Amino acid sequence: MSHASMLKARRQHQKTRKLLDGAAKRAKRLAKLALAGPAVKKEKVKKVKVKKEKVETEKKVKKVKPTAEELSRQEKKKTAPAVGKKGAS
Repeated sequence: MSHASMLKARRQHQKTRKLLDGAAKRAKRLAKLALAGPAVKKEKVKKVKVKKEKVETEKKVKKVKPTAEELSRQEKKKTAPAVGKKGAS
């Protein structure tokens, strides 16, 4: 028997052994399932959702102090029309 034919025989042997082992595992698994009987499903119970009531609270309004830039802009707006006008004489 040549080396190549020996390797070929070995591969074939491994292949058949793998197939037989797989079939045995499958048969064992199916037998176990058959023994267990039909699967019984549990009934699904829906949980009742409880809505939270919103409690209204009075919001405090914070007075924001204007910055120096904003104050200067406001002053310009107030004084700008008076300075820009010319007399009616």
